Amino acid sequence: MSGARFTAPDGRHLHYVSDGAGPPVLCLAGLTRNHRDFSAVASHLSDRHRVIRLDSRGRGGSDWAEDPIQEYQVAVEAGDAAALLEHLALGPTAILGTSRGGILGMALAATRPDLLAGLILNDVGAVIDAAGLSRIGDYLGRSPAVDDFGSMARVLAEENGAAFPGLTHADWLRVAREMFNDEGGRPVLSYDARLREAFFATGDPAAGAVDLWPLFSATYATPVLLLRGAHSDILSASVAEEMAREHPRLTHIEVADRGHVPFLTEPEAVEAIDRFLAEVFA
Repeated sequence: MSGARFTAPDGRHLHYVSDGAGPPVLCLAGLTRNHRDFSAVASHLSDRHRVIRLDSRGRGGSDWAEDPIQEYQVAVEAGDAAALLEHLALGPTAILGTSRGGILGMALAATRPDLLAGLILNDVGAVIDAAGLSRIGDYLGRSPAVDDFGSMARVLAEENGAAFPGLTHADWLRVAREMFNDEGGRPVLSYDARLREAFFATGDPAAGAVDLWPLFSATYATPVLLLRGAHSDILSASVAEEMAREHPRLTHIEVADRGHVPFLTEPEAVEAIDRFLAEVFA
């Protein structure tokens, strides 16, 4: 594993991690998340793929924005991803995007289709449900109210256990350590809290679902694998089914006992990703 930084078009220094060699896979994380979410993916794939994990600006090891409302935008972050691919001169790349990262992948399909070999959407699609947006808005930018990771794991289990049945305390502890930075044993935000400003600047998340069909339609020329958590409050089953009907090259997999988002360690997710990448790079 090697971590590095590159310079985005506007001068921000962005962090990424690269593992392995072979056909490239670029992993793009969710709104508040970072490259750690894809550690298991990198471990599994790096014997046959080059796996690059980008920290979007304001997350992980990347620079924070000077103007959060202007910079924490899909167009800007998708441009950062394109700049990284050009910096690395990788050629057509498979994008694995979780939640916000999947939206960035769709934006790349719309603006830079030459960079994409295929797109994996992890629990995000043509419509974003208002219920999930409201839930995200409730916690976004708020520092943890606990002093240790064991307590944080218990909070996560209480808040998310219904959507992720069967997880152990050890599982939730792993999730907590992926989500938060460790500051002397205390969990702290791993992202710029001003993401909240940018999130609410686009409108009230409870006002209604967000229609991304025009953006999703830009992927119709690209092979797509859609993974949906069976208990997702971001991507409904009906929207996922409609996406599968409308897209001529989409494979749809539902991941049992998962909400937003599947961890990508589930056997059905691992098998689907392996099969998709083998077909894309055949």
